[in-house]
Amino acid sequence: MTVEIKICGLSEERTLEAAIAAGAEIVGLVSFPKSPRHVAPEQAATLSSLARGRARVALLTVDAGDSLLGETVAAVTPDILQLHGAETPERVKELRRRYDREIWKAVSIDEADDLRRAAPFWETADRVLFDARPPREATLPGGNGVPFDWRLLAALDPHRAFVLSGGLTPGNVAEAIRTTRARAVDVSSGVESAPGVKDAALIAAFVREARAAAA
Repeated sequence: MTVEIKICGLSEERTLEAAIAAGAEIVGLVSFPKSPRHVAPEQAATLSSLARGRARVALLTVDAGDSLLGETVAAVTPDILQLHGAETPERVKELRRRYDREIWKAVSIDEADDLRRAAPFWETADRVLFDARPPREATLPGGNGVPFDWRLLAALDPHRAFVLSGGLTPGNVAEAIRTTRARAVDVSSGVESAPGVKDAALIAAFVREARAAAA
């Protein structure tokens, strides 16, 4: 079994290089001003160009309007558009057609019934990303460092194109992969020394542990 690894919320050239050097296949850039991981379009474009041909680039947005989204996609030219808000299946289908690139749709999960909300996206998105439901006091839809009960995904068809996220760290990613049989994992706060500050050593450890679990 192989696992694809995404390091999300990168905002500096130094840690972007660390993620690529560690072997991450996907690097994530956040376009959401409320997030401590937000990068302006100009900086995102610079980071994207550094990654081009070495790792795929995912652009994370949250309920972005057409104008802003169009400007950001044009600047960053991502390989993947990750939708982390309340986007509907119709919106996902529309953006997939408009931008002609891979679309991931995040679905918050806390209990078994939440899996039903993912059903409409299996046909409209390229991948469904399962993230932990944000705590009641949270101001961000993701990147809160909170895991969910991975056993909720244990019965999911392993051939489904899903990504596991939410509270992953170097210390728990191996267990998460073994429990869910996820073929793709996404980490952000779990490889940080402070909110929005990525740690190269933690990135390397995360990739190492994920690879070992998959092997």
